[in-house]
Amino acid sequence: MRIFGIDPGLQRTGWGVIDVMGNRLVHVAHGVIKTDPKEETAQRLFRIFAELSASIVKWKPTHAAIEETFMNNNAASALKLGMARGVGMMAPANLGLSVAEYPANLVKKSIVGAGHAEKHQVQMMIKVLLPGIEAAADAADALAVAICHAHHGAMKAKMDAALSGGVR
Repeated sequence: MRIFGIDPGLQRTGWGVIDVMGNRLVHVAHGVIKTDPKEETAQRLFRIFAELSASIVKWKPTHAAIEETFMNNNAASALKLGMARGVGMMAPANLGLSVAEYPANLVKKSIVGAGHAEKHQVQMMIKVLLPGIEAAADAADALAVAICHAHHGAMKAKMDAALSGGVR
């Protein structure tokens, strides 16, 4: 299973790709899409869409996952994050992938063991789980989303199969 994880943001969108081989996690690629705040919002969103789409085509994932938005006291910031998240969901969906969604607290708990972990703690655990990888905070968060999906998405698939009589 190859998973494409996305950490959405209008200024910086992180993405990361991992392979799941049995119980092993293997780093494939990661990156950060940066947009210029001086550009029009539509141009920034298009850049995120185009670069995510190109990465998905290049790395050929079988699954995609994205971090859910958290509630923010600043309505303008929340709206911009929501727009970036929508584009982040649209890119894999446009290429035929379903997109799993995970709350930030679940992603952090899956990686660090605590739902309110700091970004640097997530980065540190990504280095432990994917040895030799140096990833910027946004890319590390995207890799964490992919790892979260590897754990929770696989379990959900097994449970769904068991409930439908596919596993005994």
